[in-house]
Amino acid sequence: MSGADGAGGRGALTGLPARLIPQYDRIDNKVRREATRLAGLSFTQLPPREATRMAYNVLLRRDPDPTAWDEYTGSLADHLLSYADMVDRIRTSNEFRVVAQPGAAGLHGSLHASRCEFIIGLPRARRIIDVGGGHTSDARGALVALGYPYDFDELVIVDLPPDDRHQLYKSDRFGDGETDRGRVRYEYRSMVDLSFADAGSVDLVYSGQSIEHVPEAAGDEVLAGAFRALRPGGYMAIDTPNGRLCRMQQDAFIDPDHDVEYTLEQLRDKVVRAGFEIETVRGLNWGGPGVARGRFDLAALSANYGIFHAADECYLLAFLVKKPD
Repeated sequence: MSGADGAGGRGALTGLPARLIPQYDRIDNKVRREATRLAGLSFTQLPPREATRMAYNVLLRRDPDPTAWDEYTGSLADHLLSYADMVDRIRTSNEFRVVAQPGAAGLHGSLHASRCEFIIGLPRARRIIDVGGGHTSDARGALVALGYPYDFDELVIVDLPPDDRHQLYKSDRFGDGETDRGRVRYEYRSMVDLSFADAGSVDLVYSGQSIEHVPEAAGDEVLAGAFRALRPGGYMAIDTPNGRLCRMQQDAFIDPDHDVEYTLEQLRDKVVRAGFEIETVRGLNWGGPGVARGRFDLAALSANYGIFHAADECYLLAFLVKKPD
């Protein structure tokens, strides 16, 4: 193909007269070079307008509206806001909290975010036991991975050896070690056996998504062991699937490794019988108004993440109980 034919072909493609093809090529080449240059820049090196677009695309999954273009682009250009300031403002906005994250990731991602909020709100403790707290990929364990914010002297993770767990929960066999929060130690054993801990020596026991994995009688042993190990005034935190909503979802257990899925009343009675005082009863991921009519609403449960007072209408129950002083 000759150059003239090539120009004619491009002219036909773009609808431009042949005399404008060279100008079109120059503009096209300039745009491509600029796109290549921008692609090689880090976020904080981007021009303000491109940085604003990227922040909105990533965090809110949309382009900025005219007000955002004006406010953020101008503030970044005038150095009234840093790029980190802009990102923090978007992340703390109502839109990010309710619409963009994490409900769009589905129920699993939404529940994870709610559990993180529950963990962040747990009491400060120096000596902690996490029953069933092994993480499939993080040697620090579930409590630290979920965002427990306070430093501790020792966190003991009690879990079955990896080879004895259900296939869904296989992991490496992690050893003891230091984390950015404190020392983590592993006790590979059944969670019903907390005999390694001296009586009254622990500030906090956490049971996250674990008590449902043992029969009810064994769950009573877990609570008894925690009660013995805790100091007077010490806390136990429990999050577990809400049997009421689980049965709306399906007749069988929602996890093949579950032995029981407690309703709010069953779990409340269980911890009181074990001697605990109830500090707070909350729910994670509200099921929406349809729950009152016995309707399981996956979209509502995914969207309504966080901590709710209406525990009986939530997918997970979240208890904080206390050993009497």
